[in-house]
Amino acid sequence: VLLASSITCITALSASAIATNMRVGAGGEYFMVAHSLGLEMGGAIGIPLFLCRTLSITFYCYGLAESILGFGGAPADPLQEQLLAAGLIIVITAVSGASARLTLKLQIPIMATVGLSLLALAGGVGLGDLHAPEWTPTYRTAPEGFWYVFAVFFPAVTGFAAGIGMSGDLRDPRRSIPRGTLAAVATGTAVYLVVPVLLATAGGLDARDLAQPGRIVWVDVAFLGAWLILPGVWGAILSSAFGSALGGPRVLQALASDGLAPRFLSRLTRGGQPAVATVVSGAIAVLAVSLGELNAVAQFVTILFLTLYV
Repeated sequence: VLLASSITCITALSASAIATNMRVGAGGEYFMVAHSLGLEMGGAIGIPLFLCRTLSITFYCYGLAESILGFGGAPADPLQEQLLAAGLIIVITAVSGASARLTLKLQIPIMATVGLSLLALAGGVGLGDLHAPEWTPTYRTAPEGFWYVFAVFFPAVTGFAAGIGMSGDLRDPRRSIPRGTLAAVATGTAVYLVVPVLLATAGGLDARDLAQPGRIVWVDVAFLGAWLILPGVWGAILSSAFGSALGGPRVLQALASDGLAPRFLSRLTRGGQPAVATVVSGAIAVLAVSLGELNAVAQFVTILFLTLYV
């Protein structure tokens, strides 16, 4: 958690420094790099940035599909998981492409459900028995070891960039980007540190329980169980998916506006939405479902993100 968060913290500090010293337009990180270091460097950043945002939609939708289908405890059927993930991508892309304002308004109730689920987990652990955590790592579901787990986890800490990706829609990017970005990194780091501690010290849970495929252990520990946990888990995934679905097309639109992608991709609707870029992004995300399963998508996403942030 600390390794992943330290990488994003450095990126957040760099983005904040650039944002306070220039006029920021649409395209998020790509715009800032391209208009400070040149289009050549911007293209080297913008293309993998667009791809990782687009593949992130697939990653989050796979996670949501796996969570929904595996709720009963049995492993999800791979074909059903792929079909549900593809359907979720289409719905999320359609909503994001129709109205950015509507998508951002949906984030408010989603954030409330996530907050309630965290409080429910903390309350459930506090009201139950506690035990000392296990300090020896056991990669039961990932025999490849630490870096495989890191590859699956790292995309989770990249959500801080969702606000930067909306740079062209912000009223005051110079003020909003530094404050929002640094606050997002700090909040995300704190949550990702607290949750493992709660799960490691919760009575009745051990490494074997945490490693069972398809099992959401929060439900067994948290106050009111599934009633508060499942909306929070699904809401967190949806929030990240919506952020990627908003950010990816705007990077592609900015690339097209600068002549680094076909010009027709820069077309906007009357409401200012990058309609063509959104369709292309959604189509790539749907095609990425063919990669096979959640961990396979996560590795591609992590490679692209680390290429950008490191």
